[in-house]
Amino acid sequence: MSFRALAVAGLLAPLLAFGAAGGAGAQEASADLPESPGGWQLCNQTSYVIEAATGHYEGQGVTVEGWTRLRPGGCAVALEGPLEPGVHYLFARSSSAHRGGRKVWGGESAYCVDTTGSFSVESPADCSSMGLAARKFRPVLIEAAGGWTTSFTELDEYDLEKATAAGVQRLLNEAEVYEGNIDGYIGRRTRAAIGEFLAENDLSAETSDADLIDLLEQIAREKGREVGLTLCNRTHERIWAAIARRKGEGWESRGWWQLESGGCARAIDDALLATPHFVFAEMEGDEGGLRHLKGASDAFCVARGRFAIAGRTDCEASAYRTVNFKGTAPAAGGKLTYEFFERDFDEGER
Repeated sequence: MSFRALAVAGLLAPLLAFGAAGGAGAQEASADLPESPGGWQLCNQTSYVIEAATGHYEGQGVTVEGWTRLRPGGCAVALEGPLEPGVHYLFARSSSAHRGGRKVWGGESAYCVDTTGSFSVESPADCSSMGLAARKFRPVLIEAAGGWTTSFTELDEYDLEKATAAGVQRLLNEAEVYEGNIDGYIGRRTRAAIGEFLAENDLSAETSDADLIDLLEQIAREKGREVGLTLCNRTHERIWAAIARRKGEGWESRGWWQLESGGCARAIDDALLATPHFVFAEMEGDEGGLRHLKGASDAFCVARGRFAIAGRTDCEASAYRTVNFKGTAPAAGGKLTYEFFERDFDEGER
């Protein structure tokens, strides 16, 4: 049996949907998708570089693995066969190179992921106990042990060839090389932008689409570092940091970022708005106690593990705690770097 079904994911509307095809019937179900080589194959019919995580039942629990990187128009096997027919789980995020914050595809089934790199874990009940973060996966019914293909799509439906073209256009735009339409059609303006980019970087006109996408993604990611909020630890101790800001009509607090001495982390990866931003941090003291940020007076909610909390009142009613954050300097040009120094912290708990 084979099928292709599209469903807009709640967190992703109106961006991504997905389709699936099983076994040898994949070609008949969708002519633009390659037949699965065996295992669970993921295909990217969007203009975004996508990183996907999968979950499957193993033993008494669900084993979650990630990240499978998918270029626009590309396919890759995320789970080797033979497959166990039944419910599997899928979550995906766009590359951090893309502007406007990460786009995600998900559902309602929460499992643990490592947001920082490759991982394979039997998802525990408490993600934070293992330094992981919870993400909501969508169930995918796999009906063929020999092979199954699931595809990501945008509302502007692309086949794999047009997805590759649209992906190049998007990355050219985000690398600040091109300011044209993202439509999957390589016209004169797009060709000129590609030619100019290749010439400026001493690259052959025969450079493959895959190599072009990889290089553009790298440059777009570097450009992205020129905006957003970066936290840096200029102390001699480890710091746990959080941020808060306006989000829509309300407020949002997020954390934690573990900053080793001399380390930095990007807390927000898109251009900052001209609205207040706040930071909170705790430093590990010499005798195991905590040192807190001085001059903090704006109350927000925090949680024990990693968190993203909407609102800033009645924290304890939701099993959070209330702490005081410190206002930052205004962002300049959509960018702000906040540095924590030893002098910024109190003497700590005695």
